[in-house]
Amino acid sequence: MKKNAIGKAMSRLAGGALLALSAFSVSVAAADWPTKNIHLIVPYSAGGNTDLVSRRIADLLQEELQATVVVENRPGAGSTIATGRLARGGRDADHTILMASPGHVIGPAIYPNLQYDPVNDFRFIEKIIQIPNVMVVPADSPYNTVDEFIDAAKHQNMTFSHPGVGSSIHMSGELFKTFTKTQLTAVPYPGSGAALPALLTGDVNVSFENITTVLPHIRSGALKPLAVTSAQRSRYLPEVPTVRESQGYDLDTFTTASWNGVIAHKTFPDEGVAALRKALQQVKQNPTFLTFIEQAGAETITLSGDAFDAFIASEVARWQMVAAEAGIRQQ
Repeated sequence: MKKNAIGKAMSRLAGGALLALSAFSVSVAAADWPTKNIHLIVPYSAGGNTDLVSRRIADLLQEELQATVVVENRPGAGSTIATGRLARGGRDADHTILMASPGHVIGPAIYPNLQYDPVNDFRFIEKIIQIPNVMVVPADSPYNTVDEFIDAAKHQNMTFSHPGVGSSIHMSGELFKTFTKTQLTAVPYPGSGAALPALLTGDVNVSFENITTVLPHIRSGALKPLAVTSAQRSRYLPEVPTVRESQGYDLDTFTTASWNGVIAHKTFPDEGVAALRKALQQVKQNPTFLTFIEQAGAETITLSGDAFDAFIASEVARWQMVAAEAGIRQQ
């Protein structure tokens, strides 16, 4: 009996030692990453919102990880060129990350011949920030609420501007059209720099622009906000309701927003994921970063693991439905 008791005790001690050794090994592995420069791919041109966010995060990640973070711009086809290259993996796949945005979930809906799976070919490390869109009309527009606008759009053709096919601004308008069954015609412009003047002068009736772009014009009185498109009101426009708060129409599930999050190739190592998530949490508490996102009208958000995976899968399905109904296809 005593020998059995001693044996059991020894087994428990051995098991505990193995668990401790395992935890130590994981800790050491996480500490070993990165072992070389990290490449942060921006799937858009320099100077845009995603590029600015990426460069600020890269600077702060360098401090947290004590490693060089090299930012590379690879624009084209609504982010799908860079994303396709990431999906193919390659020599540096274990140290390459990409700053994803709504283009990651919208691209598969409008580009029919992509050679990658937007869900299964990647690891979704962490969603970092979210920027609501704002439904805005010119200052002299006769419409003051979402319901008033919908009532009018039920009986006459309305136009909405956007800075490019497949952008979150464009797809927000298409989603609104789908929800409300209204006569909305999309008017594309080569970027927000051209789309915004068309709205300000009344050449189009409405837009679903990023809050970053329109907030100064709302505060000056040049544009009138009808609603924000996020699930909750924005702290930057607390008096402006959400589209979901519309009383006359069933819009209680309407939400869209621009966002940024870090993704990697599906073979990206666990120790890299752990190190990045820990570092990104520190970045999001950094006063420099908090000041930066406040100027952009953004909110920090933490979505990782299974929750980030589920978000991506649901968004891919949603935009495929919207693009199919609107007949949006790009070659």
